[in-house]
Amino acid sequence: MGSTHFGFKTVDEREKAKRVRSVFDSVAPKYDVMNDLMSVGLHRVWKRYTLTVANPQPGDQVLDIAGGTGDLALAFARKVGPTGRVVHTDINEAMLREGRNRLLDLGVVLPTSVCDAEKLPFASDSFHFVCVAFGLRNMTHKELALAEMCRVLKPGGKLLVLEFSHVAQPLTKAYDWYSFNILPRLGQWVAGDAESYRYLAESIRMHPDQETLRQMMKVAGFGHVDVHNLSGGVVALHMGIKC
Repeated sequence: MGSTHFGFKTVDEREKAKRVRSVFDSVAPKYDVMNDLMSVGLHRVWKRYTLTVANPQPGDQVLDIAGGTGDLALAFARKVGPTGRVVHTDINEAMLREGRNRLLDLGVVLPTSVCDAEKLPFASDSFHFVCVAFGLRNMTHKELALAEMCRVLKPGGKLLVLEFSHVAQPLTKAYDWYSFNILPRLGQWVAGDAESYRYLAESIRMHPDQETLRQMMKVAGFGHVDVHNLSGGVVALHMGIKC
């Protein structure tokens, strides 16, 4: 086994999943509140934009990976209707439980599964869409996860990766100051956990930039990959089409 990064730390790659799980076990109860505070509500705009780019139709089959508290799963479910299917998954049981309970409170029942994106328990060519929002950067072997996402998509199916990315150069100093000064304090104040939010800020810096991720998706089997920079590159939406 080799080593990998956990934020700015170098760890045994077997340990990363455990550490990431610990982070999300800690933040799960306040995840939605923190998302609104951290992004000033913009995460909702980014997710709506993702749904618009995807343009799902009634009857479509959708796999939501790292689905967490279920924002995208719910949005897709409303589009594909009763003839479609949205499978809501996450590697973290605490996050998935939060999402399932939230959806049930809204009267929405979706197939729900704890699973590892690097070893998806679904047949090849099963889904019209796979989406992963703010989850790819936490995966140990991103290339394996992307290949698995490609495998379970139908030919011509779309992968949508919404993720924090590399900001435009004029924004770098202000963004770094916010990430490493304000974000951990928010985490301590709201969730009682500064360290987990410090990790989240570090993990963004370790994530591949827009062009690197585009090339990784092409290697994984996506013939065409569009990149949409949002909010000055704070977030990027990568949309890949399976050959």
